[in-house]
Amino acid sequence: MQRITPCLWFNNNIEDAIGLYTSLFDGSSIGKTARYGKEAADVSGQKEGAVMTMMFTLGGQEFMGLNGGPYYQFTPAISLFVNCATADEVERLWAGLSQDGLVMMPLDKYPFSEKFGWVQDRFGVSWQINLGARKQKINPFLMFVKDKHGKAGEALEFFVSIFDNAKIESVQRFGPGEHEPEGAVKQGIFTLDGYEFRAMESAMDHRFSFTGAISFIVHCDSQEEVDRYWAKLSGSGGKESMCGWLEDQFGISWQIVPRVLEKLMEDPKGGRLAMQALLQMRKLDIKALEAAARAAS
Repeated sequence: MQRITPCLWFNNNIEDAIGLYTSLFDGSSIGKTARYGKEAADVSGQKEGAVMTMMFTLGGQEFMGLNGGPYYQFTPAISLFVNCATADEVERLWAGLSQDGLVMMPLDKYPFSEKFGWVQDRFGVSWQINLGARKQKINPFLMFVKDKHGKAGEALEFFVSIFDNAKIESVQRFGPGEHEPEGAVKQGIFTLDGYEFRAMESAMDHRFSFTGAISFIVHCDSQEEVDRYWAKLSGSGGKESMCGWLEDQFGISWQIVPRVLEKLMEDPKGGRLAMQALLQMRKLDIKALEAAARAAS
């Protein structure tokens, strides 16, 4: 099971978006769907009974969709980089994702790829579609711009110092005479607990930055793991938030979640009481969540 799951925050169009994505990618499916109970609806402003979360897979990888309303907006600061085995696959994905979307880089041949395009789909999610197969179909792609420019290398070192089975696979840097400052990260590939990410930085005048519209869920097997990931990722200038959410020192959002939470939520009454407790927490407390759920019996 993945240690890290990307979470996409939608504004009341979650079913349409996930329906599109799972129709386009091979090895895709829609998993568990959770709906808003009264407590979560009151806090979020969503309607009771509306879809809250949907689990889904694309290319065999796990994702979560969260129907959270207009609070967060997708930006190209975090995109999804798709590694395609064939030109036909590139064309098919491009046709589906670019329909009614915004093309950022046209589908074409580039010095770095025989076939590549960058598009923001109709729901706001950014996709980089590239001809070139890799073991992991989709890589979250982090783009360090504005005040985060120059920090990509530091971020990679920071992330791999926190997770097990983590390493920097490769780093390419801009050379003299290129359109970005010499030495800036052109592309870095790194893995966290075996899950592959990409990153780059740009000094151009981009009008976007990291937001919580794409966050990364860290699944934890124990309170010790919850405590460790929470302390490491929120430290050094990060920001704690509610319900297990935090923002790291670079502005990237994470959710530190114990795996037992899913089981607790399966019981209608116990899950409701566990949700009530969760909504009052910053860092999640497994014993307190379990005690809340037991109060239902």
